[in-house]
Amino acid sequence: MSAPPATVEAEGVRLRPFHVDDVADTASACSDPITQRFLPGLPSPYTEADARWWFAEGAPAVWATGGAAYTVADPATDRLLGSIGLSNPVPARGQAEIGYWVAPWARGRGVATAATRALAAAAFAHGTARLELLTHPENTASQRVALAAGFRHEGVRRGAAPARDGSRHDRVCWVRLADDPPGPVTRTLPDLPGGRLTDGVVTLRPVGADDVEGMYRLHRRPEVVANRVPPELPSLADIERRCRLAGSRWLAGLAADLAILDAATGELVGGCALYHDEPATGQAMIGYSMLPAGRGRGLATRAARLVVGWAFHEVGIARMWAGTRPENVASQRVLEKVGFSREGLLRGRLPGPDGTRYDSLIYGLLATDVPR
Repeated sequence: MSAPPATVEAEGVRLRPFHVDDVADTASACSDPITQRFLPGLPSPYTEADARWWFAEGAPAVWATGGAAYTVADPATDRLLGSIGLSNPVPARGQAEIGYWVAPWARGRGVATAATRALAAAAFAHGTARLELLTHPENTASQRVALAAGFRHEGVRRGAAPARDGSRHDRVCWVRLADDPPGPVTRTLPDLPGGRLTDGVVTLRPVGADDVEGMYRLHRRPEVVANRVPPELPSLADIERRCRLAGSRWLAGLAADLAILDAATGELVGGCALYHDEPATGQAMIGYSMLPAGRGRGLATRAARLVVGWAFHEVGIARMWAGTRPENVASQRVLEKVGFSREGLLRGRLPGPDGTRYDSLIYGLLATDVPR
């Protein structure tokens, strides 16, 4: 395992040493709010003096310890587009960590993906066997870069990164091995076509940070709490975290968390989620709940039909299942209208309060049951 070359030109970008002409652009890019948010180790405010220190001392120190540090430049103009490098090398494991930032004027052009692919190829050509890419849990743009560059979701590093206030934050770990294909990685849960599903009456879109108030109202209702696992009242912090991390969980292939909207008014009337609980068998679970404003109008049935169609015909799910409490007749009617069949009763499947257990009725639906 040796350092990659000083200059790498591939994938439509140039990775080169830092120049004095990069000082102003580096200071500007590293002062950007998005860069500051997701790279809390940067000085704040970031000045041209900080950029000069990095060029004179910081980057050479990275190379001296077996890593690498580059300016990402436009091959046509040589202007700085960002920065990328290798850090935390572990020669005994053939492992290093790859990290980058992209200047505001270069975002949305695939620069991070191109630079990551170029540096990964150079690192693997010089003996690296495993590359890690750690992303902030809320930085879905960086997670999309990881997937596009061939990195696979491996898990969450709890408390792996210090924050400015002294606390510690999790990092999502993405990994690519030397013999992995260069990407993109086939996602278990692709994006919704056009960003949403709709039948003209009900619309479903991904849950986001702006949905906290509505989702908090929904998940605090007693009848919804009774069907949670476990049946405990969520805190506002719980709901905020769920909404903030919904995009990351989707990209990792764990769950598609959806807001159910009245298509005519845009009002949030409920929530629905597809949990890819058994990727190896092609099975997923569906769950849903409605606010009073959305009940008695057939919206839950419409929402479930949309999710079922997307799951079977776009995601490639082979079997979907759902469970309900025996007394939850309304939910059972929704499932039956969508086409699910009752398959049995699992005694004591669900945890209740004070050590009690609840039964669960199981419903199933196959892709072959639902015409395209």
